[in-house]
Amino acid sequence: MPDPSEDDRAHPFPHSDEDAARADRSPDTPQTRAPAYRLAFTDRDFLLREELRPVRLQLELLKPQMVMDERGIESTVVMFGGARIPAPEDAGSARTPTLAALSTYYDEARLFAREMTRRSLQSYGREFVICTGGGPGVMEAGNMGADEAGGQSIGLGIVLPHEQAPNRYVTPDLCFNFHYFAVRKMHFLMRARAITVFPGGFGTLDELFETLTLVQTRRMRPIPILLFGQEFWDGIINWQALADAGTISADDLKLFHYVETSAEAVAIIDGWKEPC
Repeated sequence: MPDPSEDDRAHPFPHSDEDAARADRSPDTPQTRAPAYRLAFTDRDFLLREELRPVRLQLELLKPQMVMDERGIESTVVMFGGARIPAPEDAGSARTPTLAALSTYYDEARLFAREMTRRSLQSYGREFVICTGGGPGVMEAGNMGADEAGGQSIGLGIVLPHEQAPNRYVTPDLCFNFHYFAVRKMHFLMRARAITVFPGGFGTLDELFETLTLVQTRRMRPIPILLFGQEFWDGIINWQALADAGTISADDLKLFHYVETSAEAVAIIDGWKEPC
């Protein structure tokens, strides 16, 4: 049981851990074995009830928030991108020629994360902390680059039907797991100072358009949104057609920038001035 804090010692009531331990030592009777007798905060069946969803949402929002606050993390650089993009040395076994060619962005992601982490270390790891989805592909490259620079990095994982372990480069104390996609998205953007988006699939597109929508509607302040690989993005999204159709404005095309290399991305972030 953890030692009570100074605040706990000054509080007149028992610590929750103490009462949980006492409850575990209760005599074994039909009454103490009944679900109704369990302390609510230790009752897994109760906490997973449908009616408790608002509480679970709040807990999932609070846990990473509190941990990152305790670690002193003030801002992040978010890296979105495909889990299927291989490292260059594994490109030969990629399932398509396109994925093999996109392996160059694995290296760019690693180099970008390494350079941004060097900047982060100048603030003792408080600013510009690399944040990824914690999985393989581009996410692994981002966490690897931060690790190579000697800094910490965040991984925001999600429980999926197929088993997916966090990549081994995420800082263990900053490796989170989510049930709710919506809360995970909030944590991606709450501290973001820049967003980088590498080639990817549905998940990457979802994250990109969520970010663009928030900035377009001014629900989020403008920050650098950098798309790696113009040929890839122009091949799957006809941005100009959206503007020509009038479903977005011409100015909305200025919400993001294309880059090809980590050096280009870093230069834009370094020179960023928020639009008036």
